[in-house]
Amino acid sequence: MFLVVGLGNPGAEYANTRHNVGFMAADEIHRRYNFSAFRSKFSGLIAEGNIDGEKVYLLKPQTYMNLSGNSVVQAANFYKILPQDIVVIHDDMDLPTDKMKAKIGGGSGGHNGIKSIDSCITPNYNRIRIGVGHPIGKNEESVVNHVLSGFSKADKENVESNIDLAVDLLPILLEKGIAEFSNQLGMKLAKR
Repeated sequence: MFLVVGLGNPGAEYANTRHNVGFMAADEIHRRYNFSAFRSKFSGLIAEGNIDGEKVYLLKPQTYMNLSGNSVVQAANFYKILPQDIVVIHDDMDLPTDKMKAKIGGGSGGHNGIKSIDSCITPNYNRIRIGVGHPIGKNEESVVNHVLSGFSKADKENVESNIDLAVDLLPILLEKGIAEFSNQLGMKLAKR
């Protein structure tokens, strides 16, 4: 049994922003694998389904990014899902929009949603990091403006392509683990 979490902010004004690629990925998983309807629970929206024989709970925290861990820990505790069986999909400013990486554990990279989850459950969970590009400035205001902005046409195409690839390879992560998922991801990205 797995908990797959897509990070984002609730509300129409955030729907197509860089910070919401986790929600976009969750919606694609939901659509592609015919999950149940989302329902409100655990300070989030949760659905359940099956991916290649694995029971999966799909969570979109509705706490706003900075408190995502509150929602994740509620769901993980209720379903008794250990950190190694949690997959968090999120945006990463340190990667360009045509890149994505996966790993278990590590630092937050300044991502407030990841910081919140780390503080609630431990950093040792699976992460799929989807590149959203870096802002021109390095100050906090330019970072906030960047992650809460929409995509250019080319960036949107890159991100959508990455989400499709992550969702395609998700069964590998669930069956064989993050290392094999990461290897497959690297090979597919290299062929683009």
